[in-house]
Amino acid sequence: MSKESLMNVLLAPHVSEKSARVSERDNHYVFRVRREATKPDIKAAVELMFDVKVDAVRVANMPGKQKRFGQRLGWQSDFKKAYVKLAKGQTINFGGAEA
Repeated sequence: MSKESLMNVLLAPHVSEKSARVSERDNHYVFRVRREATKPDIKAAVELMFDVKVDAVRVANMPGKQKRFGQRLGWQSDFKKAYVKLAKGQTINFGGAEA
């Protein structure tokens, strides 16, 4: 894959209580990724964008949920998320203030 297409694989970090717990405990980071992205694509994209060494990638296809919008029923979009395990000693800084 070209660098331009790899830059479009990762959509955003997925922030939740579970992702924070996994990040602290196991050195995993969770990202929302494009639905057509494969494990090798995700690994290459993370290594390119954050300059880290990736050990493993696990993906999960998350189905959209049915939600109520006033009196109407609607659906949230399906999405894919990736659990990325980094090599020992590697971390990702998402641009927060450094202490």
